[in-house]
Amino acid sequence: MRRLVIALVALATSVTVLAPPAQAAPGLTAAVTRTGTQAKFVVTNSTTTAVTGWSIKFDLPAGVTVSGAEHATTTQTGTRVTLTPAYYINTIGAGRNTEPYSPTFTLSAGVDPTACTINGANCDGTGEPPPPAAPTTASFSLSGTTGKYVVNNNTDAALASWSIVFELPAGVTATGAQHSTISQSGRLVTLVPVYYNKSVAARGSTEPYSPTFTLSSAVEPTSCRINDVRCDGGADAPPTAPANLRSPVKTTRTVSLAWDAATPGSLPLAGYEVYQGTSLVTTVTGTAATVTGLSPNTAYAFTVRAKDSRGNRGPASTALAVTTNNPSDDTQAPTVPGGLRSTAVDSASVSLAWTASTDNRGVAGYDVFVGGVLNSTVAGTSAVITGLSPSTAYTFTVRARDLYDNVSAFTPGLQVSTADVVGSGYARVGYFVQWGIYGRQFFVKNLDTNGSAAKMTHLNYAFGNIDPVNLTCLHGVTKGTSANPQDPNQGDGAGDAEADYSRPFAASQSVDGVADTGWESLRGNYNQLRKLKVKYPNLKVLISLGGWTYSKYFSDVAATDAARKKFVSSCLDIYIKGNLPVYNAAGGPGSAAGIFDGIDLDWEWPGAEGHAGNHFSPADKNNNTLLIAEFRRQLDALSTTTGKRYQITAFTPADPAKIAAGWDLAEVAKSMDIFNVQGYDFHGAGSDNSWEPNRTGHQGNLYPDPTDPYATKFSVESTVNTYLNAGVPPRKITLGLAFYGRGWQGVADGGRKGVWQTATGAAPGQFAEEAGTRGYANLVASVPGCAVQHDEVAVASYCYTGAGGQWWTFDDVWSIGKKTAWLRGRGLLGAMFWEMSGDTGTLINAVDAGLR
Repeated sequence: MRRLVIALVALATSVTVLAPPAQAAPGLTAAVTRTGTQAKFVVTNSTTTAVTGWSIKFDLPAGVTVSGAEHATTTQTGTRVTLTPAYYINTIGAGRNTEPYSPTFTLSAGVDPTACTINGANCDGTGEPPPPAAPTTASFSLSGTTGKYVVNNNTDAALASWSIVFELPAGVTATGAQHSTISQSGRLVTLVPVYYNKSVAARGSTEPYSPTFTLSSAVEPTSCRINDVRCDGGADAPPTAPANLRSPVKTTRTVSLAWDAATPGSLPLAGYEVYQGTSLVTTVTGTAATVTGLSPNTAYAFTVRAKDSRGNRGPASTALAVTTNNPSDDTQAPTVPGGLRSTAVDSASVSLAWTASTDNRGVAGYDVFVGGVLNSTVAGTSAVITGLSPSTAYTFTVRARDLYDNVSAFTPGLQVSTADVVGSGYARVGYFVQWGIYGRQFFVKNLDTNGSAAKMTHLNYAFGNIDPVNLTCLHGVTKGTSANPQDPNQGDGAGDAEADYSRPFAASQSVDGVADTGWESLRGNYNQLRKLKVKYPNLKVLISLGGWTYSKYFSDVAATDAARKKFVSSCLDIYIKGNLPVYNAAGGPGSAAGIFDGIDLDWEWPGAEGHAGNHFSPADKNNNTLLIAEFRRQLDALSTTTGKRYQITAFTPADPAKIAAGWDLAEVAKSMDIFNVQGYDFHGAGSDNSWEPNRTGHQGNLYPDPTDPYATKFSVESTVNTYLNAGVPPRKITLGLAFYGRGWQGVADGGRKGVWQTATGAAPGQFAEEAGTRGYANLVASVPGCAVQHDEVAVASYCYTGAGGQWWTFDDVWSIGKKTAWLRGRGLLGAMFWEMSGDTGTLINAVDAGLR
C-alpha cells in the first residue's frame, strides 16, 4: 500500500523533516521543507515495486500563489494547487526517492501548504490508504493556456494504444497539438497519439513526448476518459436522485410529471428515466415527462432516475402516488384551438403555434398530428416538430384535450414545406476521387487553387468499400484491384488507406501549405479535407460508399434488418465518428471525427448486376428503401448527442429499367436529402470494348434526339421527369454533369460528323487502362483536330476528328449553360458533377455562372 508523509515545521531559517508516523503502513512517503518562500517536496517509495504516476494537491491561504516550479509543473485554481512531476521522476523505483530531482517551487508568501494529498490519499500517511492504481491513468497539467496530458501505464505489460476524450466549457477550443492530433466537435475533444507514443512501456509513461495543446482560455478539461475509463482511474460517481417529483397535470389516461434537476456526478447528465412502478415507461432529456396509456380512476406510483453520458444511473427519486381522473366527472369537450400557424421552418423541422382553447374544467394539453398521425402532445400553445425531411410538404393539425380526456375537433389543416438542404440558391455537388492523387496528380489542394471549393456546396469523397466477410464498412487496407475490369472479384477487400489517411503530403500538396511530418495520426486526403473545411466551413463533405467496383455486397448488407443495422452502425463508426482502423501508424479512435457530414450511397445497382459479379436480388428494391431509412434513423439518433444534422444523398440511375428494379422513389425520398441523378453515361464504349463499342452516342443529351437509333432513347429531360412524376420533390434533385468525355475511334462520318455512327471501338484514353475516357481538360488539350460541335436539337456537345477518326461526347461551357438554365426552370436543387480532376476551373466556373 502506498502512503505519503508530509511534515511541516515553519521556522524563520530552517525546517525539520519529520519521520513518517509509526502507524503508517509501508508505501510512498513525502516530506515538504520550506525556507522562507522556497519549498520542496521529497517523495519516497518504500515498497518493493516501482510506482508510476503520482501527483500532489494542497491548499494555500487566499491570495498566496505558486510559481517557478522545477522538476515539476504546478497549476492553481483559487487556493488549490496541483503539482505534477516531470517525466524523469514520474516513476519512483523500489526503495528510492525523488532526490536529487525533488520538485521545488516558490511561494508568494512564507506560508505552509495544508490539506495535502497525493493520488487522493493524505500526504501525512494517516487515514485510509489510496485504492490500487488503475491500469492506465492520464494526469493533466496547465501552464498558461498550454495543456498537457501524461499517460501512465501502471501494469507490468506494455499498453498497445490509447486515446483521450475530454470536454471543455462552451466556446473554448483546443488546437496546436504536439505529439498527438486533436479534433473537436462542440465541447467534446478527442486526442489521439502519434506513432512514437501510441504505445506505453510497462510501468512507464508518455514522457518526454506527452501530448500538449493550446487552449483558447486557461481552463481545465472535464469528464476526461482514457480508453473509455476515467483518466484518474477512479470509478464514475453517479448523479444524485432527482428531487421534488410532482404532477402538474393529470387526465383520465395521462399523468404529467416534473422534477428538479439532479446534480451530475463524474460525468454530464444525459437524461432521466421515468418508471411506473418497476417498469421503465419513457426516457427524456429534460425535467418533465408525460406518461400515457393509463387507466381511468386508477392509482399509480412513479419514480425518476438520472443517468449520465456513460449510462451510469443515480438513485431513484422519492415515489409519487397519483390517481388518474374519473371520466364521469366531466364530459364537455374543449373548444377548437385557433390560428394554427408556422413560426419557423428549416430543412428538418417546423415550429408551430396556435391560440389556446378553453374548457369548463381546464385544458390539459394539445395533440399535434402530422399527416393524420399523432406526432406529439404538448402542454403549451406551441410545438417544434423535428425529424422531418427536407423539401417536403407536410400537413399539420392540432386538437385540444381537457383534464378528462375529452378532445376538441381538429383545427383546419396547415400545409408547410420544409426548406431544402442548401437554404437558398443552388447545390453544387462535386465528386473527388481517392485515386486522383496518383496519375492524375489532382490533390484536395487543387480544389482550392482552381477555385472549385469556393463554388461548391458539397464534396463527395469516392469511394468506401464493403468488407466481403464481415459485411461492414471496410477501411484500413491497401489492396490493389485486378487489372481485368470484368473480374467479378475485382473489388473484394480492396481499399486505399494509404491515399485516405496514411500518405504524408508535401507543403506544395497541402491546402494550408504546411507539410505533413509523417508522425500525424491523420495524413493523406482526409487530413487535407479537414484543412479544406477549415478554409471553407460551409462546405459539406460526404463519404461516398460503393461505386462501380465496390457495390458487390450492397445486396447482402441490405438483406435483413440485422444486417442493415450492423452495416450502418459500422459506417457511422468509421466515417462519422472517425474511428479509423490503425494503418501504418495512422488512424485510431476519433482520428477522422468531424470530417464527414453525411453519407452518399452509390449502389450500382439494386435489383440489377452492374459490375460483373455483383450480388443482386428481386428483394433489393425494398431492401434499398429500408437500408436508406436505417441510415436516416441512426444518423438522426447520433444527432441527438452531437447537435448536428447529417445528410444522406445517393447517386441514382438514368436507366428506366434500373429505376424500376431498384428504387421506390417516393418512399426513399422520405429519408434522403439529395438525389444525385445520373445525367451522363447514356452511351459509351467500355475500356475493354464492352458496352457499346460499335456505335457512337451522346452521353448526356438534354433532350431526346429523333434520330437516336438505340432502343432506349435516353435524355436528361426524360430521366428527371421519371423522378418528378414518381413524387420526388424537385428541390431534392441535382442534375449530373460530366467533367469528362467518352470516345470512340474508327468513326464514320455518316453525313452527321460522327453522331450516332458506326465505330471500331473505344478511343485511346487519358490513361492506358482507361480507353474511351478522358478528363475534359485533357480531352480538349490532347486530341488533335477534334473540332467541337453543338447539337442544338438534343443539346449535346461533341467533337470529331474526321472520317475514320475519333468522336468524343462531353459537357462543355455551352451545354452546361443550357442545362443549368433548364434545371433552374424546372425548380431543381442544383447540379452534380463527376469528377473534379477532369476540370481545371473552366467547367466549375460555367456551373457557378449558370446557377447564380
